[in-house]
Amino acid sequence: MSKYKQRIVTFGGGTGQFHLLSGLRELNQNSLITAVAGSWDSGGSSGRLRTELGVLPPGDIRRCILALMEDEAQRMVAQRLFDDRLFDLVGPFKGHSFGNLLTARLENIYKGQDRGIEAERELFRIRAKVMPVGITNVTLIAETVKGNVIMGESDIDVRAKDKNYDRADKIARIYFDTRTDANPSVLDQVKGADKIIFSPGDLYTSVLPHLLVDGVKEAVAKSKAKLIFVLNLATKPGETDSYRASDFLKAFLFYLDAPGRLDYVVVNVNHLDSEILEIYKGEGQNLVEIDDKKILKLEPKVKIVRGQISRYLKKEHLLRHDPEKLALTILGLK
Repeated sequence: MSKYKQRIVTFGGGTGQFHLLSGLRELNQNSLITAVAGSWDSGGSSGRLRTELGVLPPGDIRRCILALMEDEAQRMVAQRLFDDRLFDLVGPFKGHSFGNLLTARLENIYKGQDRGIEAERELFRIRAKVMPVGITNVTLIAETVKGNVIMGESDIDVRAKDKNYDRADKIARIYFDTRTDANPSVLDQVKGADKIIFSPGDLYTSVLPHLLVDGVKEAVAKSKAKLIFVLNLATKPGETDSYRASDFLKAFLFYLDAPGRLDYVVVNVNHLDSEILEIYKGEGQNLVEIDDKKILKLEPKVKIVRGQISRYLKKEHLLRHDPEKLALTILGLK
């Protein structure tokens, strides 16, 4: 039996939301969890399917489905299957993620992404809810302080790899190429939630775009749920170079546009060996510095929650949130 029975809605994408959901799956009643995924991915297999088949990008949906599978043996098999890139094929399917193809095909069979996701939940016996934040195919656009415009989530994501990349030319704002209305089911879940969590993830391509979807920030502002922002562990070249905790928070508060609404900022206080830190610095990344005074100046009533919520995967050289420790920290907030 799960210890907690909280109605939880998570917004995010990528590995950050995946690890958060993995922890919540083990500790909270799964039928009370709602995972909200982005609908603006433009790279890789998701981007190709979006262009070729006209479906909403399935990548983040696939990750949520996988994270919320309750049977470990089933999840292990599904992960290998979902991540299979079909490189041994010849033709249009070569290089696609099988998991993306499955999600896209179910959308086609059941005439809509919502119905397709419901079918996928039934197929894998998932009690938690998974849904896209918006129902319109949109392109994410970023504008920098020097006036450069970057079209598409994938190009924003990899801008630091450009040989002419200028670290001083930071992202000034993001927006969509057209209006997009929120999925009504998402707004219903937000209205009835006990806790709303913005997961760790790429700030400008996975987290903040949710607040650009018409109706989302308004629903979050009106909700009586506790609002929680989980801070990233490290900066990301091209998006958050040299950012401190207050810089992440300043951007989040700008797009939330509801002063005093945020209840908690969850931050990590684990320490890494100096040699590991040097490797990250060599890759253009730093651990996020927690500058309390500036945080409280931006949002005086917010509570800063510190926890040892990270883990270093030595073999893969990856710093990630610890799913169980992060979920326990969040579920324990009053």
